Order: sequence, then structure tokens, then C-alpha cells
Amino acid sequence: QVQLVESGGGLVQAGGSLRLSCAASGRTFSIYRLGWFRQIPGKERESVSRIDWSGGSTYYADSVKGRFTISRDNAKNTVYLQMNSLKPEDTAVYYCAADISGKYGYEYWGQGTQVTVSS
Repeated sequence: QVQLVESGGGLVQAGGSLRLSCAASGRTFSIYRLGWFRQIPGKERESVSRIDWSGGSTYYADSVKGRFTISRDNAKNTVYLQMNSLKPEDTAVYYCAADISGKYGYEYWGQGTQVTVSS
């Protein structure tokens, strides 16, 4: 089992920045990849970014490329999402998820943290 706890969400004005954290606990040695997703009520969940736990390879959705940066601190079992130049359309609940197999998708999810960007 892997437990994930997100933090760092909040209310920010357009153009501002926030840093989300995702702290992993439990069988963290089994994590293959950690990803950030976001969801607006009534819309499908969107993949925002991901990072491979060991090699550090990253992915960004086109909508956030150049503005968001994902990073990891393996010693702290924590993944960060630095979000700069925030836009109102970035408003969503952001979720952290862990893929432990590399084959079957994300098996573990955090509870989510709300990010609200005012115009």
C-alpha cells in the first residue's frame, strides 16, 4: 500500500505561483511513477504532469508546459509541482497519484487539494 497526501493548494491571483507537495508513505520503494492530475467538476480528469521515481523522466501537458515544473525529493518521498504564471483556467482540484507497476496505470490516489486562480 502507498499513501499520498497533497498540500499547498489555495487561492491565488492570476499570474501568481503556488507549489503543491505530494508526500508518499508506505511501500514507497515500489513506486514507479508519480503523477499530478486535475479535475474540474463536470469535466474529465486531466493529466498535468508526471515524473519517474528513479530516472526522473518527466512529462507535461501542453496546457502547462513552460509554466509548471515537477520535481522529486526521494529522501523525503515527496514530489512537488511548482506552478507559475497561473491562469484562471488552472482552477481545479489537483490530485497526486502513484503508479507502482508501470503497466496498469495509477493505483493509488491522494485526497486532492483545491487550487483557485482568480482573474
